Amino acid sequence: MAAKNTDHFAQLCNYAGKAVADFNMIENGDRLLVGISGGVDSMMLMHILTRLQKRAPIQFDLFAVTIDEGFEGLNHAPLLAYANEHGWNLKIIKTPIAELIIKKETENKPCGLCSRLRRGFIHGYADEIGANKLVLGHHRDDLCVSLLMGLFRGTGLKTMSPNTPADHSTKRVIRPLCYAPKNLIETCAQKYNFPDTGQCDYSEQLKEKGDRARIERLLKQLEADFPNLTKNMLHSMSDVRPDYLLDKRHLNDL
Repeated sequence: MAAKNTDHFAQLCNYAGKAVADFNMIENGDRLLVGISGGVDSMMLMHILTRLQKRAPIQFDLFAVTIDEGFEGLNHAPLLAYANEHGWNLKIIKTPIAELIIKKETENKPCGLCSRLRRGFIHGYADEIGANKLVLGHHRDDLCVSLLMGLFRGTGLKTMSPNTPADHSTKRVIRPLCYAPKNLIETCAQKYNFPDTGQCDYSEQLKEKGDRARIERLLKQLEADFPNLTKNMLHSMSDVRPDYLLDKRHLNDL
C-alpha cells in the first residue's frame, strides 16, 4: 500500500469522527457491517473505520460485505485479495441480480431493482452475523444530490439520514462520511493502490442518462457561481424551518 497523505487522510477522519459523534452512530458493543462496492468512497470508509476501531475508547466489531450482482463487467477477486491483505473480514455474496434485471425488463432503469435486491442480501447477511448497524459510504455530495432529486421529483424535502432505523427497526443504517466532500475522498484515494474491479454493465448508460449523474453535473456547474455550495447545502439541511414551508402537518407547531 502506498503511504497515506497524512494531512488529507487526517482531515477525512476528522469529518467522519465528528459525524459519528454528532449523530451517535457507533456505541460500545456494536457489530458493524460495511457495504463495500469497490469504489473509492466505501474503500476509504473501511480504512477510516479500521483506524477508528484501533483508537476509539469503545469496542465494536467490524465486518464487510460486497454484493456480486453477476455483471459481466465486474470482477471482485482483486477486491477480496486487497481485503485479505489488510485484514478486513470481507464476505462476497454472489447473486442473480443481473439476470433478474433482464428478466424483469428494467434495463432502462436498472438501479431501482438492483438497489432493492442488494439491500435484501445485505440485511440477510447482517442477520446471519448478528450485525446491528449497516455502514454505507455516502458522502456530503450524495446527500445534496438526494435532496435535489426529492425536490425535483416532488417526493418531499428529504435526503440520506446519517443515522436511521432500517429493516423494521431491527437495525440502523449509518453514514459516517456524511460531512465529507467527494473531492477530499477522491484526493485521499489517490494515495492508495485500490484494486480495479471493473464497472457495472449499465455504468455508461447511467453516466449519460441517469438522474443522479445529471444532478451531480448540475452541482458542479452551480459550484462555479456559488462557492462552497455543498457545504452550504449541508448547513441548510441542518437548519430546517417548517414555518417557512408548506407542510400543513406542522401548522399546529407554529
